[in-house]
Amino acid sequence: MLDHLSIQCADVAASAAFYDHVLATIGGERIMDFGEVIGYGVPPMPNFWIGAQESGSGFRESHIAFSAPDRAGVDAFFNAAVEHGAEVLHPPRVWPEYHPSYYGGFVRDPDGNNVEAVCHAPE
Repeated sequence: MLDHLSIQCADVAASAAFYDHVLATIGGERIMDFGEVIGYGVPPMPNFWIGAQESGSGFRESHIAFSAPDRAGVDAFFNAAVEHGAEVLHPPRVWPEYHPSYYGGFVRDPDGNNVEAVCHAPE
């Protein structure tokens, strides 16, 4: 249903360094870079964008879940985020309250958003 998603960042360079690092673990990469606006995804189409905060005031947390190809990808994403200094919200585990095969790990990005890698495949 979603074609793409864009978030505003207080420090685009810090957010870009974070997303460059963690998205590479699940097959994502920087596809387009216009300096203050950067698009990530699986080539050829960027579907996740970051840019400078230009509107609104204050912070309103977003939850962003990235699809991992397998549970090892979730673990790699989570570990890369922690290595990058991300705050841990929930280490990777099965979340049976969502469904029996839901495996996800949650961290905060540099702007404080709740960022997750998730795999829906059984172990």
